[in-house]
Amino acid sequence: MTDPVFFAPSRRYTAGEVANLTGAQLVDSGQSLISIEALAPANEGGQDALVFVDGKRNFALMQSLKAAAVLCPAEFAGKAPAGIAVLVHPRPQQAFALVGRLLFPQAATPGPMTGETGISPHAHIDPSAHVESGAIIEAGAVIGPRVSVGGGTVIAPHAVIGHSCQIGRDGYIGPGTSVQYALIGNRVIIHGGARIGQDGFGFVGGAKGPERVPQIGRVIIQDDVEIGSNTTVDRGAMSDTIIGQGTKIDNLVQIAHNVRIGRNCIIAGLSGISGSVVVGDNVTMGGGVGLADHLTIGTGAKLAARSGFMSNVPAGEIWGGYPAQPMAEAMREIAMLRKLARTRKQGDGNG
Repeated sequence: MTDPVFFAPSRRYTAGEVANLTGAQLVDSGQSLISIEALAPANEGGQDALVFVDGKRNFALMQSLKAAAVLCPAEFAGKAPAGIAVLVHPRPQQAFALVGRLLFPQAATPGPMTGETGISPHAHIDPSAHVESGAIIEAGAVIGPRVSVGGGTVIAPHAVIGHSCQIGRDGYIGPGTSVQYALIGNRVIIHGGARIGQDGFGFVGGAKGPERVPQIGRVIIQDDVEIGSNTTVDRGAMSDTIIGQGTKIDNLVQIAHNVRIGRNCIIAGLSGISGSVVVGDNVTMGGGVGLADHLTIGTGAKLAARSGFMSNVPAGEIWGGYPAQPMAEAMREIAMLRKLARTRKQGDGNG
């Protein structure tokens, strides 16, 4: 049995076309017709492949490249083997990603899992729901009362959309996903197994133990957001949980009630954001970050992976550690601890 080809190139591109599309400089114009129909890492390459090399630690890869073309910074250009089209770009990885989206558009935006078009006869759609022309509702999907689904949006198998939710155009709701009490913008991608709009974790002490606080807010997801598989976004308690335009959230992230996340943030997997946290625009969180409730993370801040936050982070600062603090202070403390440990070890040895 032959290996299946899951992602076939949309068409061949020439090195000259890649230069024009990305704004790269083709070092040898005589190589403009070199054909590209694959992407590959620089340490593997391939006869028809485009690769990229960036960063000083990868410089050594240039001399052993096997590829049709390479995107690289100007200082690397003279080191490529003969016959490889060299495309100089100040941000090679960004240019590489652009070409990848053109070469493999079906990998850049999820499509129907079953190959169906239109509304499957095996989907359940409430008569009061409004599904625009061009939307795809796959087998097993459930669309509740008064739901609105925009044209070009795909609702994958066994996704469940609760009553009165609104989903914009050209989006994707993955298989097994549940969406309730939510307003979702255009071009939003929510991968399989995500849970959007369930109860926030709100309890108050009572005579017989914890008693539930009703959660009557919504989830607002703005345009161009992407949410990873098995991520959860709780609806607000009384105000809304909001995820700002262009923000990208990885798999297995917990976002609690009343959280407000700004625009163009990056949140890596296994992070947990407690209730009523406010995150500014352009914030980056590494994997496994934990945020205590009611914190404010300033615009442009960077939070190191596996760090635990119990205080606010000013705009533009880099913090890390447990408990988290400005990165320079955290690194000084680590250096002092290592020095102390070595001193103790040497002292024990002399004893």
